[in-house]
Amino acid sequence: MTDNGLITLASTFPARETLDRLIAALGSRGLTVLARVDHADGAAKVGMALRPTDVVIFGNPKGGTPLMQDRQTAGIDLPLKALVWEDAEGKVWLAYNDPAWLARRHGLGAGSAAAVKAMEAGLSAIALAATKA
Repeated sequence: MTDNGLITLASTFPARETLDRLIAALGSRGLTVLARVDHADGAAKVGMALRPTDVVIFGNPKGGTPLMQDRQTAGIDLPLKALVWEDAEGKVWLAYNDPAWLARRHGLGAGSAAAVKAMEAGLSAIALAATKA
């Protein structure tokens, strides 16, 4: 992780398959996909080109509410998001915000520590399921 709080993994799959695997992994772990933003499609609609770039917005109130009970400002970073994109060399990546970084950002304390740890473990497993064979 860099100081920007992003955890980024290279994917062994094309962008579309990584995205499909991400959505499947979220669903299999009881998380709700609230929205998918296809930035490349948006760019195309205004006559601009963009390599595959998708954001998936997802969550579960049982996981996120403890963070907001601790500090309501955490709500600006919830629900959670993941970004799947293809770089200029054709490599596919998946990135998401590190829950520990979010905890530091919002000054979360002991009251939400278990939820943050659960998010860390869950997001790591989801990201691996989406990016690795």
